[in-house]
Amino acid sequence: MIPRQEYSGPTILSFGFRPFFLGAILFALAVVPVWLLVWHGTLEAPGPFLPADWHVHEMIFGYAAAVVAGFLFTAVPNWTGRMPARGIPLAALFALWILGRLAVWGALGLPPLAVLAIDCAFLFAVIAMIAREIIAGRNWRNLKVLVPLTLLCLANAMFHAETMISGSSAIGRRLGLAVLIFLIMLIGGRIIPSFTRNWLAKTGAQRMPAPFSRFDTASLFAAVPGLALWVLLPETPAAGVLLVLAGGIHLARLSRWRGGAVCPSPLLLMLHVAYLFVPLGLISAGLAPFGLLSPAAGAHLLGIGAVGGMTLAVMARATLGHTGRDLVAGPVLTAAFVLLMAAAAARVAGFQDIAPGIDGVLLAGLLWTAAFALLAWRVIPWLAAPRLARKAASRAAPRT
Repeated sequence: MIPRQEYSGPTILSFGFRPFFLGAILFALAVVPVWLLVWHGTLEAPGPFLPADWHVHEMIFGYAAAVVAGFLFTAVPNWTGRMPARGIPLAALFALWILGRLAVWGALGLPPLAVLAIDCAFLFAVIAMIAREIIAGRNWRNLKVLVPLTLLCLANAMFHAETMISGSSAIGRRLGLAVLIFLIMLIGGRIIPSFTRNWLAKTGAQRMPAPFSRFDTASLFAAVPGLALWVLLPETPAAGVLLVLAGGIHLARLSRWRGGAVCPSPLLLMLHVAYLFVPLGLISAGLAPFGLLSPAAGAHLLGIGAVGGMTLAVMARATLGHTGRDLVAGPVLTAAFVLLMAAAAARVAGFQDIAPGIDGVLLAGLLWTAAFALLAWRVIPWLAAPRLARKAASRAAPRT
């Protein structure tokens, strides 16, 4: 148990998930419409990146990095039994994330090397703060989470370096996305069957999800060669074969978690569906070297479907639980997730017209924005308000 200490500061700075989920949701809501304006030439991005690089960078190292930070600064206190970062240290870290977004956009008028330093400082600070807590709490087994975090920080630095050297990024963007997918495999592979088991036990079900076993460990290691080759040599047949193989293994892994049994719980089903986009994205990326799908299809199934879907589902669930509300999605959060999954499907269509004047890219952007508008409408008031008492939370929960 975390010892209770009096905290009299702003509610938004009382726990790590509050400012970072708030920032991530608002950023996701704004950044895609801005990207569409940039893409269509209506608005100019004055920063050091080309428009497409700016878009990719901010989705991976802006939006997703904020969600990862919010999740970890909420999970680590449970791992270590120590008080969470809050108040001024949390505010300073959040300000550093905002400063990175402004620097990358070009609002600060800094040279590329200074932009790199400011932007990478955020993830470096996250790693340092989490390492300090894990070591102080002697929670050695969770030190392994620092490995993908460090790789994500290195991917960000590589992204900046590539653009400075060659004008555009290739390896850095794929490495950043690959690290996020591995984090979903690692953390999602723990929380999804655990949450499912708890829910099924309450319903009196007899069959439970398969416990974490050697198969899960093997599935993680099986994905590494395919992801690594996709990062370095994405157009080679070997990368394609390894990615398809990894996708098949993770489809088998997902099938062991009894996702079909949780359909009455949309909040739990979201996690299963989001994880489904991991193997779908891997297989799609693996078909690209053989000319069966475009490289963008796999990348966006992974980026929008897996990363976008998992982060939305985790933010919704964590916010409900940590603000004292019942773990019930309700129609608004369910609609937000459905819109996001539709955005992933629409983006696969690319520049093909889906309706007069609306291609897959535009439709995906509109659906993404609508999804996060609903998420913001529902979740932001909870993030800014004090935690509910259990009885009040029970009365306030929607009965759906």
